[in-house]
Amino acid sequence: MIDEFRIAVPQEDVDDLRSRLRRTRWPRVLPAADDWSRGVPVEVLQQVVRHWLDDYDWRTWEARLNAFPQFVTMIEGQPIHFLHVRSSEPDALPLILTHGWPGSIAEFLEIVGPLTDPRAHGGDPADAFHLVAPSVPGHGFSIPLNDAGWNHLRIAHAWATLMDRLDYERYVAQGGDTGSVVSPLLGRVAPGHVLGVHINGGLAHPSTDPGYRPGDFDDLSPNDQAKLTFADHVRATGTAYAELQGSKPQTISFALSDSPVGQLAWILEKFHDWSDPSRPLTDVALGHILTDVSLYWFTNTSATSANLYYEPSTPPPEPSSVPTGVAVFPTDPAMRHILSRTHHLTHWTEHPRGGHFAALEAPDLLVEDLRTFCRRLR
Repeated sequence: MIDEFRIAVPQEDVDDLRSRLRRTRWPRVLPAADDWSRGVPVEVLQQVVRHWLDDYDWRTWEARLNAFPQFVTMIEGQPIHFLHVRSSEPDALPLILTHGWPGSIAEFLEIVGPLTDPRAHGGDPADAFHLVAPSVPGHGFSIPLNDAGWNHLRIAHAWATLMDRLDYERYVAQGGDTGSVVSPLLGRVAPGHVLGVHINGGLAHPSTDPGYRPGDFDDLSPNDQAKLTFADHVRATGTAYAELQGSKPQTISFALSDSPVGQLAWILEKFHDWSDPSRPLTDVALGHILTDVSLYWFTNTSATSANLYYEPSTPPPEPSSVPTGVAVFPTDPAMRHILSRTHHLTHWTEHPRGGHFAALEAPDLLVEDLRTFCRRLR
């Protein structure tokens, strides 16, 4: 059974959020702690909170999300919420998009239109997609998380069930962050149905990839050496969140579920660190970020969204047979010679702008890259 769904956050929850924001207890800080080296600067967060209170309107963004058809279905006893936007083009290709953490379906607001209705966005109608964008279990409105074990592989199986339930026999899987793991796994568990896999936004250190071999960092090109340097920096300074969510997710959730400013800081740091350093995401997409944070807050999913860090699944090392495309944006450490050992790479593009949150930072580049990859699959 598939039921229609509409986001309708109670006004008392909106009012409670605003009350909590006004009553924030700000921490004591060192006089020199005014940059990002120790985490989110207090002055930066205070500025964003003022924007959240004075300029941001949840109802406006709620309406933007509700402009797209949404549904909920039960798979293995788990509610799965998803956008399902069918194109008016008769030969549109089904596509399932998977977000990651700290993302949500709100990441896709800028790409739904160009993907489903390219004719209205200056594109070729032959590139149209029927779009399915689920909320990962434990995120957004795919709640409550009813049992343990919802790792990447189980999600891939659930996505295969979802696409079958929607009567899509052949389709493409795309994803970033968590989606860059789930989408290839979907190709592995349903190779007879997945025409191709397109990924972006991996953050794992190249040495942790199943395709890594000793000597893979010898004689790197300047471009790959720069990726390795950045990956080393992230591993040294930016993985504490993953260690905590992967070991004691319940403990941090008490702070995040009780303080909207705590939830904001936890997520804003990742948007700052992983976005294109030459074009700070907080300067151009603050409304999207606050919508994303608001979704985590209103659904109270700080603990359940961390489940994937606690229960990850390791992709198998043997090569996939499904054609795979990779869009590499700044901050993505992907190296072709390593990924080629576990993916059937048929498309590889290195983009000059954008970052981990490509659907927000460079939606035009991500859409065109996906269109180009899929043309040979139609």
